[in-house]
Amino acid sequence: MKKIRIKQIKSKIGCPDRQKRTLTALGLGRISKSNEMEATPQVLGMVAKVQHLISVEEI
Repeated sequence: MKKIRIKQIKSKIGCPDRQKRTLTALGLGRISKSNEMEATPQVLGMVAKVQHLISVEEI
């Protein structure tokens, strides 16, 4: 399965609590932190919900 690198580029301050929990579930918590994950449908769904706060690239 493909892997993706997710990097947080914007702050979660002022975002709804649901989006804050989604960032935590993706392994992010502060700006410039990145995480590599498998591109499963569940992860891609979480990425879609917070796409305005992160950048995504395929590995």
